[in-house]
Amino acid sequence: MSSAILLRHRPFQFYLGSRSFSRFCSQIASVAVGWQIYDKTGSALDLGLVGLVQFLPTAVLVFAAGHAVDRYDRKRVLQLCQVAEGTTAAFLAWGSLAGWLTVPQIFIAMAVLGTVTAFENPASAALLPSVAPEGMVQRATAVSTGIGQIAMVTGPAVGGLTYAISPATPYAVMTVFWFVGAILSGMIQVERAAVSKDPPTLSDLFAGVGFVRRNPAILGTISLDLFAVLLGGAVALLPIYARDILQTGPLGLGLLRAAPAVGALLMTAVLARHAINRRVGMRMFQSVIVFGLATVVFALSTWLWLSVVAMIVMGAADTVSVVIRLSLVQLATCAGASARSTSSSSTPRTSSASSKAASPPP
Repeated sequence: MSSAILLRHRPFQFYLGSRSFSRFCSQIASVAVGWQIYDKTGSALDLGLVGLVQFLPTAVLVFAAGHAVDRYDRKRVLQLCQVAEGTTAAFLAWGSLAGWLTVPQIFIAMAVLGTVTAFENPASAALLPSVAPEGMVQRATAVSTGIGQIAMVTGPAVGGLTYAISPATPYAVMTVFWFVGAILSGMIQVERAAVSKDPPTLSDLFAGVGFVRRNPAILGTISLDLFAVLLGGAVALLPIYARDILQTGPLGLGLLRAAPAVGALLMTAVLARHAINRRVGMRMFQSVIVFGLATVVFALSTWLWLSVVAMIVMGAADTVSVVIRLSLVQLATCAGASARSTSSSSTPRTSSASSKAASPPP
């Protein structure tokens, strides 16, 4: 019953549609841009640089984006981001159709998308509590996350299929969907205004770094997961494997890009029914080991079906690692907040008792 109320809620419907179109376009771009760059250059370095030019704006603008989301209308920030993304996709579609699009122009377009994404993601996340019905934020988050996973599965497949038609087709689809998403964002009616925050101080900006350094368990799990993904990530090189090793086309690349999301969805369903309650640290190590073994299988495979299976296993193993890490961070954060609350609440009681003892009797 509560799910039906949530899905009938108009502000959440517009928000969900806007977010879905945007995530769908991002996944289409991951296949179309990767294949087009490799088709034009045949360079593994250029494939890696595509990811780099998208990541750098997010890393540089992380604090500025958070400040902008806190200070300005989040709905308008989201809408402007989607308009900018749709315009960039139209530029790529026009250049691909006319035949004048060059590799440097693609890199510039990817840098623009990376910059816009740095603002869009926090704006979208911060807007969700304002559009969900009262008391249903957690359920709304779950629905939004599930829709995002569906986009991660279907988006790459659609990207590969449309690129097989022509290089301009996926960008044209992205243009339409991003502008539709911008229209839906403009139709969102925010029911609860965001609470205004004081300007962030320098200590507030870097508080998370200090928190991680003071918690060895969190630092260890994050470091382990970081090195596993950094040294074992094969996503950026998938166009090379798809064309030169597996002898497949853009559709095969789309299947490979969608496979980790399929594994993540399956493992999420398993963990929702069977929580990891014992030997959590060992399960973390085991998931990283499975991730590494699946990466080796993918590297040695010359069959598309085996490569897809290996990517599914990688996505499932990575999900176990992510769930453990996020749960650990949340538990540690709640414990720290509880300790601070207990300390602050005990201080006034002590002061009150002291003052009563010191005051003369009536």
